[in-house]
Amino acid sequence: MAKLNQIIAVEKGAKNRINDAVTKTYHAVQKPALLSGISRTYQPKAEDGEVYPPEATKVQARGTEMIDATAALMTELFDITLTKDTANCGAKANVVVDGTVLLTAVPVSHLLFLEKQLTDLHTILAKIPTLDPSEDWHFDTTSNCYATSPVQTVKTKKVPRNHVKALPTVQHPEQVEVYHEDVVVGTWSTIKFSGCLPAARLATMLARVERLQAAVKCAREDANSVDIVDQNEGKKVFGYLFAT
Repeated sequence: MAKLNQIIAVEKGAKNRINDAVTKTYHAVQKPALLSGISRTYQPKAEDGEVYPPEATKVQARGTEMIDATAALMTELFDITLTKDTANCGAKANVVVDGTVLLTAVPVSHLLFLEKQLTDLHTILAKIPTLDPSEDWHFDTTSNCYATSPVQTVKTKKVPRNHVKALPTVQHPEQVEVYHEDVVVGTWSTIKFSGCLPAARLATMLARVERLQAAVKCAREDANSVDIVDQNEGKKVFGYLFAT
């Protein structure tokens, strides 16, 4: 007895082959010349009249043959697809992660949906930035994000000072040089905030997504290994459509 994964593989090739053939028929029916033929013979009126050779064009395509061929091809495709779709209704499997059943009896169509969604989720998570490892972070409930402890830094201001280079004398005035001195005038208290995630937390989530992705793929393979029963609907459909 065939398996669902086998009929899925057959269906893809059959679809391509049959669609190509049906497309060729579609183009052929739009060329009336292919369905037309003629036979002409000439008979001179006088016995010694000029004789012309007969002319003939054969019919290259026939509507009934096109219909029969199309019906045969589409019957094959209908039957394969119905067999697959019927098997899909009963194709289910458990999603098992780290030895534990996370999801029970999931239909194969939903497993395909999960695969796509988990791929998108992994792509998003992989782009989320992580906290700067050079800082010490803690979660601050007030700001609802991560924060550092306050860091104190001083605020300085340049204050002019006078430096007496030479005392005044009878001959010379006092010589004074002006310079600027950095004087502490205050203190900055700085706290950094971040909406990034801790690297370890993000790595854990990515690893879990990857394990679930692997589990879903395994479940899909299990579901697709279900036995199938050949289904037939094509003859009924085309027997009705093209009945004489």
